[in-house]
Amino acid sequence: MKLKHALKLSACAVALAAMLPSGAAWAQTRGGTLSMIVQPEPPILIPALNQQGPTQFITGKIYESLLTYSFDLKPQPGLAKSWEASPDGLSYTFHLQEGVKWHDGKPFTADDVVFSMMDMLPKVHGRARVILGKHLDRVEKIDDHTVVMHLKAPFPAFMLMFEPGFAPMMPKHIYAGTDYATNPANQKPVGTGPFKFKEWKRGEFVKLERNPDYWKPGKPYLDELIFNVIPDAASRAVAYERGSVDVLRGGDIDDVDVRRVRALPNTEYTTKGWEMFSPQAYLIFNMRKPPFDNVKVRQAIMAAMNRKMVVDNIFFGQGKISTGPLVYTEMFYDKNTPPMPFDMKQARALIKESGINPQDYTIRQLGFPYGSTWDRLGEYTKQSLEQLGFKVNTESTDAGGWAARTGDWDFDLTTTYSYQYGDPALGVERLYIADNIVKGSPFANVQGYRNPEADKLWFKAAAEVDPAKRQELYTQIQVMLTRDVANGFLVDMEFPTLYRSKVKNLVQTAIGLNETFDDVYIEQK
Repeated sequence: MKLKHALKLSACAVALAAMLPSGAAWAQTRGGTLSMIVQPEPPILIPALNQQGPTQFITGKIYESLLTYSFDLKPQPGLAKSWEASPDGLSYTFHLQEGVKWHDGKPFTADDVVFSMMDMLPKVHGRARVILGKHLDRVEKIDDHTVVMHLKAPFPAFMLMFEPGFAPMMPKHIYAGTDYATNPANQKPVGTGPFKFKEWKRGEFVKLERNPDYWKPGKPYLDELIFNVIPDAASRAVAYERGSVDVLRGGDIDDVDVRRVRALPNTEYTTKGWEMFSPQAYLIFNMRKPPFDNVKVRQAIMAAMNRKMVVDNIFFGQGKISTGPLVYTEMFYDKNTPPMPFDMKQARALIKESGINPQDYTIRQLGFPYGSTWDRLGEYTKQSLEQLGFKVNTESTDAGGWAARTGDWDFDLTTTYSYQYGDPALGVERLYIADNIVKGSPFANVQGYRNPEADKLWFKAAAEVDPAKRQELYTQIQVMLTRDVANGFLVDMEFPTLYRSKVKNLVQTAIGLNETFDDVYIEQK
């Protein structure tokens, strides 16, 4: 009962604090347009169907989840105003906000929660499918504003999954009984968030407008959000310098330009707002065929990659060298997992031990279409493989093409970054367990890594309630995956956000710019 009451009191206290006026609240001004950049342009604006970064950035203002999270990853109210856990950790009761409407005027109820958690997300959401399928037994509707989620076994990471990219609440009345992928509503998203879809002019911009019926009285403050599509990094920097955009998200401009732009007058800078995501950049080797089915080859490539140079000269210091599958900000990260050092002599020796002749292979490297930093990383990776004797062809594509080809395993080698979501059971396990070798999602075990021993450890660690024992299990996993080069771990990334001083309340939670922006306003002079 202690856990139950503590969770409930904490949730109620936060909700009460959010309702009380403060000195700062009276200074908030209504109106205005916030201009931002989305790059690359997302293929779709339905977070249940696509979880790429640009999609999450835009749709976090249209769709909501049950919770959000403070910088220290403590749950805060969202579409759930309070919650409590059973003493045995097998069920969680959520009490929903009242008076919430979908953008088409229909009421948001417990039926939508049951539908989202039990039907739509388990079928189409690349990450949620794994978590919900393994851990969620059923979702029970008590009344229109109360649901109970029953787990198959204790799962300590469960309360960290309710942000809008991971568990967006989807409208049952629009999607139930339809083909989710081809539903006409996909062209005009309908959520519960503070902003409604207004217009998408492909190749130019996405516009969202204020939701006048938003469930938080008086919010949002802004009238409109514009997400500009500007393909070139230099042009994006110029757009900010000239004042045509107000916010630069991590990756919007070349890392080499961050220091210069940060020094511009009336510009703010922060690296906060990524605590939930903890992004990591890495190489994906297709292990289904030679030469990358050979662990010695993968080890050789990692030994041939100067990751300090990558951090210093490609990411321009925006990150740290990865030591394994968990980034240094992630729960249960073990700093004693040593990375393979840069050593060309060792790399060539490993190629010799592998028994393959690199000149027999032409590697198809699928380019990662997220800007010049990734272009340079692809060029450096190509050079590193060529130094080992491989021939490399780099194939270009757009964001949608990359997702489709990676999800269909149509590559030999590619680069990406992924979010780790606070707990390894949520954001890391999905990339390495054999059960998640499924076609169709670029955020699954697309490399085809199989390790039955590691799979058993992942299962035990996810259900273990003792933090010390979880640490022991995750340490073993980190050692195994680093040894096996389950992916080519490169950089624990740090994303900066730059924005004009007049923009207030921009980054306030652990999901940062993926938030609803219901509290963001532009200070008027």
